[in-house]
Amino acid sequence: MKTLLVAAALFSAPVTCSPAFAQDLAITNARIIVGSGQVIASGTIIVRGGKIVSVSAGTAPTPGLRTLDAKGMSAMPGFIDGHKHVNNFDAPQMRSLIEAGYTTVLAGGGPADANIALRDRVEKGEWVGPRIIASGQINLRQTPAEARAAVQALAAKGLRHTGEIGLTPEPAPPQAEIEVLKAIVDEAKKAGIQVNVHAVSSPAMTAAIDAGVTRLVHLPNKDFTTYEQAERVAQTGSIVAGLIAFGAPNIDTLSAAPAAVQWPKDDKARFRDAKDWPDAIAGANRDPKGRATGTEAGYTIVNARRIWDADANHQTISYSTDQNAADLVVLEHELKSYSIVFSMTDIHRIIGPNAARYVGMADQIGTLEAGKLADIILIDGNPTLNIYEMLKTKVVLKEGKVVVDKR
Repeated sequence: MKTLLVAAALFSAPVTCSPAFAQDLAITNARIIVGSGQVIASGTIIVRGGKIVSVSAGTAPTPGLRTLDAKGMSAMPGFIDGHKHVNNFDAPQMRSLIEAGYTTVLAGGGPADANIALRDRVEKGEWVGPRIIASGQINLRQTPAEARAAVQALAAKGLRHTGEIGLTPEPAPPQAEIEVLKAIVDEAKKAGIQVNVHAVSSPAMTAAIDAGVTRLVHLPNKDFTTYEQAERVAQTGSIVAGLIAFGAPNIDTLSAAPAAVQWPKDDKARFRDAKDWPDAIAGANRDPKGRATGTEAGYTIVNARRIWDADANHQTISYSTDQNAADLVVLEHELKSYSIVFSMTDIHRIIGPNAARYVGMADQIGTLEAGKLADIILIDGNPTLNIYEMLKTKVVLKEGKVVVDKR
């Protein structure tokens, strides 16, 4: 009884994000969703020094380790968002993200200095939140030489990602943009920087790939991707950071972006800014009479599956949200669209190892395997059943440290 009381006190006490407080512990009695397709019905995860030491079925020796009894909850890798505009977030929003289950977020927009400041506040423990991967913007409306200098400026700040670089989607990117993009890609390779490109049409997506880009921020939402274009993604080892629900309407949603905005429960379709769907979509697809068609919703879903099927290893689609709505609302909204064409096993791969690959951390996060960082969430449900079970995160460990405990 004394041991149980000590453990309860340990895991209910408030903590900060400093890696110095990473704990050596054993998570027992957990359904373990590894992320690679394997599911252990009931098992134990051993964590030492902020990393996973072992993942095994049943019980395991835990001498000298603090014990976190999952009591049948599901353990999953922390969620990874490969593209989100978070530079204006405050402490409550950082906490909202991590309480939703996100342990890694690539800040994909905004000024580099703002993203760096956000990253540093979380790393220093000033704010409790997910690991922030900072990026910096580069404009295509400059000369190739100026673009190369911009890449070097990001490298000087210690950044390893560009923000989203927007290509003209229709009818296709002009050659001037492509030449600047090629210069960015070439200079980024020298500097060790990943280039992330916003390409929302299939011609823009393939033009970016032909320029040497392997990380696409959005699925095409202007047209249907052909089999040949999908094969081009797979053949080049490229990966698309989802945003599958960009054009999908919200109906009777409880909260919206910004978080203070409330959607009325009036059975009316709304875009993610709570305005009328599909007219509120910026650059909406329209018919010859100028009426918004809403085809953004259908294109992304079909294109996601086509690009996924083009790769036998299913590494071409990962997860991102782009939105700043209430984080559980956004998580549900995205996962609903994924669930139309993907199984739960596929979804776990998309938001786990594929998203880790997208952000360049496949060897560190994304699956619950020995040697990976102990970014672990405990969910009060069974996420192998449906997407709604993924909305019930109760405990979050980030590099072995309990940062959220809502049991």
